[in-house]
Amino acid sequence: MENIGSLLDATRLILGIILLGYASYSDIKTRRAANYLWVIMGVGGVILLLLQYILIGFDNLFYILFIPLMIGFIYLLFQLRLVFGGADAKALMALAILVPLQPMIYHLPIWDVATFTFPGSWIIFSNSVILFLFIPLSLFVYNLIKRNIAFPQAFLGYQMSVEEAKTKFVWPLEKILDGKRVFSYRPSTFEIEKDIKLFEKEGIKKIWVTPKIPFMIPLLAGFIATFLLGDILTQIIHNFI
Repeated sequence: MENIGSLLDATRLILGIILLGYASYSDIKTRRAANYLWVIMGVGGVILLLLQYILIGFDNLFYILFIPLMIGFIYLLFQLRLVFGGADAKALMALAILVPLQPMIYHLPIWDVATFTFPGSWIIFSNSVILFLFIPLSLFVYNLIKRNIAFPQAFLGYQMSVEEAKTKFVWPLEKILDGKRVFSYRPSTFEIEKDIKLFEKEGIKKIWVTPKIPFMIPLLAGFIATFLLGDILTQIIHNFI
């Protein structure tokens, strides 16, 4: 039984790495990820769930019932424009089907799995958010090395020439308001051409920008961490709180 469960979870890990890895590459290059990736993931998840039910069954049906709940939760967040782009939301919905339970492959994850664990898709989501939080720290270290320190800009982005910003996947962290340069957490519109023209009109050569980092990358990292490490948030709470 344990061997069968480990084999099924290993298949989930391989399938997820392939699909999320390709989606991350595509997202970096074009800021798009094809819908067929999530169809493959969802169908693959259903097949693996059926095999698991036939071969070893489920210890707790709560985790299966959590699949539609997680899908609905992600859809709500997407509609409220709180976190995700369309591809990120679809990926998380498909992951709810692919990994409904905390995965276990022999002696993995490294951290002990408690008697009660959160559903696998929720652990992937929370791990991804935690890992995403390392990005501001990385940006600050980069700016510290470059000796470009301004708050909060140093945690959100870096300086770039206006000319280069035209061709990069970035958003300005500044805007022109009443003839003055002011900090702007997010642009009023995601079409930055108007902002760029204003900078050029004012003779501004260099601006602070924030990179359009695809959430797909920390999602891939969070997915792998779930299989190798376990629930990062639960471990933090257990050790430090």
